[in-house]
Amino acid sequence: MSFESDLPHNNQELYSRACQLIPGGVNSPVRAFKSVGGVPFFTSRGEGAYLFDEEGNKYVDYIQSYGACILGHGDSRVAAAISSAAKNGTTFGTPTLAEVELAELIVDRVEGLEMLRLTSSGTEATMSAIRVARGFTGRDKILKFDGCYHGHSDALLVAGGSGVASLSIPDSVGVPMSAISDTVVAPYNKLPELDDSFAAVIVEPIAANMGLVAPGPGFLEALRKRCNENGIVLIFDEVITGFRVGYGGASGLFGIIPDMWCFGKVIGGGLPIGAFGGKREIMQRLAPEGPVYQAGTLSGNPIATAAGITVINLLEETSYETLKDTAAKLTSGLREVFAAGGIPAQVPQVSSLVGLFFGDLQVTNYASAKESVGLGLYEKFFHGMLDQGIALAPGPYEAIFPGLSHGQRELDRTLEAATKVVSNLH
Repeated sequence: MSFESDLPHNNQELYSRACQLIPGGVNSPVRAFKSVGGVPFFTSRGEGAYLFDEEGNKYVDYIQSYGACILGHGDSRVAAAISSAAKNGTTFGTPTLAEVELAELIVDRVEGLEMLRLTSSGTEATMSAIRVARGFTGRDKILKFDGCYHGHSDALLVAGGSGVASLSIPDSVGVPMSAISDTVVAPYNKLPELDDSFAAVIVEPIAANMGLVAPGPGFLEALRKRCNENGIVLIFDEVITGFRVGYGGASGLFGIIPDMWCFGKVIGGGLPIGAFGGKREIMQRLAPEGPVYQAGTLSGNPIATAAGITVINLLEETSYETLKDTAAKLTSGLREVFAAGGIPAQVPQVSSLVGLFFGDLQVTNYASAKESVGLGLYEKFFHGMLDQGIALAPGPYEAIFPGLSHGQRELDRTLEAATKVVSNLH
């Protein structure tokens, strides 16, 4: 087998090679094309709003590493920060200044957030937050919402959206019933019955793993009130929304303060990182200060924290105005394209996040999202757009992520492609 990087490649050949060594040919199921059919393209590099694959094809990219690359690919300022940090070492296993600075930046932006711990992924953040909530309350039961994805830890891998939904796996083989016996699942946008046997409620304040579903009027407020009444820790999973939908994330956007937060994506500038935090009295239960154990040799990695500090410092209030304006132009343009083409579709928008659902049914939760997906139009739209040089996520339960690198040229090209594709969807 040759490993010479200068040999010409094509996506089919690379996928065949990958499938011999990597289960399904991908290192995360969401990257596979199983739910849309075909062979995934292999990216060679990114530049701003664009991806280039190993065959030399160029795509306007709305995946943006599922929202992580808010500044666009290959941002020179982030690259410089990474390069500078790497020269000093890639990992130490000791505390660093950058860990403190990143924590200070995050806490400063999020009202109510008092203490923070860094992890290496969003999954680690959510599983750790659940453990702390259980340790703080002395209770075992947790509640999540149908279609909300909180990573692949056993207790939360039940009725998840996103990649799990795309693969039609409501749960996962290998997860014992005992791991989810204390996990209760409720419909999103419907206030659940709660009592003092629950340790925590974890929710995506803006659901972005069942497509894009906004919280209904009063839903989050009522959830906050009911958790208060029963001494339940309310956890906002902001791995996607944190520092993407607003200066202070979704909690700042809606003015609702949970007890704990989980972050990822944006805070690493495209590098692996996550974080969870909350009220001081809760976070002080963590070891070494308290009895709840959580650890990670690579947590607060110096290269990831350098990138995260750079990105967050670059995201000002005006950045979010620009992001929202770009998303609004894309949203209105797509709505016009579908309407003109006679294709029933909904294009929801919440701040800088955009979604797509086919059909007339108003999508408010996972059940209605599945009805939309069941129409089977996303697969055709996805491949049509890809053929036109527009990269969307290869699954109907993902959001669309316009970023700061998407300008009018990219929007015009996207809407022109969509017009051609929609004309062939009948």
